[in-house]
Amino acid sequence: MNLVGEVKNVILSNLKKPLDIKIGIEIENIIYNDKNQRIKVNRSNSFSATDLLRNLKNMGNYSLEPGGQIEWASEPYTNLHDLEKSIRLSLEILKNILNEQNLKIMPFGLDPHHSPDQIELIDQSKYKIMDKSMTRSGSMGQWMMRCTSSIQVNFDASTEEEMEETAFIADCLHPIAAYLFSNSPFKNDKPALDKNLRSIIWSNTDNARCNNLFDHGIISKTGLLDKYIEFFLNTPSIFSFNKEGKTIRSKQSFGQLIKEQKIKGEAKNNLILSYLRQIFTNVRIKNLVEIRGADRTPEGYEIAPAAFWTGLLMEPSVRADISDTISSWGTKDRILLYEAGLSLNINQMGPCNKTFGWWINHFGRLALKGLKKRNLGEENLFRDFFESVMNDGSFSLSGQNHE
Repeated sequence: MNLVGEVKNVILSNLKKPLDIKIGIEIENIIYNDKNQRIKVNRSNSFSATDLLRNLKNMGNYSLEPGGQIEWASEPYTNLHDLEKSIRLSLEILKNILNEQNLKIMPFGLDPHHSPDQIELIDQSKYKIMDKSMTRSGSMGQWMMRCTSSIQVNFDASTEEEMEETAFIADCLHPIAAYLFSNSPFKNDKPALDKNLRSIIWSNTDNARCNNLFDHGIISKTGLLDKYIEFFLNTPSIFSFNKEGKTIRSKQSFGQLIKEQKIKGEAKNNLILSYLRQIFTNVRIKNLVEIRGADRTPEGYEIAPAAFWTGLLMEPSVRADISDTISSWGTKDRILLYEAGLSLNINQMGPCNKTFGWWINHFGRLALKGLKKRNLGEENLFRDFFESVMNDGSFSLSGQNHE
């Protein structure tokens, strides 16, 4: 089997029956102490993020990001209400420990008070290698690693074509989600004004591995998976693994690294999955589709990104409507929308001579329609959030007004 086929087999290894399609979520949290400072990442004479993770052991799927952000990954569910219950329980567990230590969640997509040089890096070799790589591959990679937090939504697929359509729709509509879920009102204590800060940071992190699928020549759903695999195989790696399994610096392409491996079977499949995680596009494909464009929302609205994407992607008639709409957009339309997503100005022009704000409202209402058609009573998990944003602007804007 050729290399493309090997990678495709890994990606398609998790296909599910249509009724078994599930949704998962990953939530990052920046943690502050009672002096309004970020807690230390590594163990020290004060309670650190490393200590926090140790206290959360066996209480759920928690991990640490490079700047000490604590991340929780849910189990996947078919019903958003079950996912919401899981989110509430995870936050209750986390907050119980935080309260004991006089700590708190700073629920923003960008740390409002600190810059990267004020945040230590987690003491792990892969992140040290990545940190050095980010200084060469983009201007804001260290901001991304140390100072941002996000919410990621994961979707299973039942066929290769469904996976391709899911990724295509999510890539086209990334700017809509980037506005709806923008929650980064300050940077270094200064107002964001009309800048969508976390989106700007990510767009300047690493041109080889980040940004939209569109930026890497993946411009339609037809043959999307093959094109994604080609992009992946030709991308330079950040790190690889030696014979002992330790992380080492690497500049070889992922294709070269996989070719050189002598291992077979499950071990090789796991290696390919580990390399797929070194792609950081707004929509990422592993053995499911990851949609990565949302800031960490205000507390109480953590489910909203999952509800938005579920409404658009999981109801066939709404999905078909969206697919028809975005397939009619030309290159100029796509570029206009992507550029609009870096700003909080809804009066910018978007596709088909309609404003950015018109499209935000359009797709938000389609998400509500899709949730209603699922007939599971899930609309309330997005409606209040959506109405707040449409009435007061994104939380990046309204947060500046309330300071």
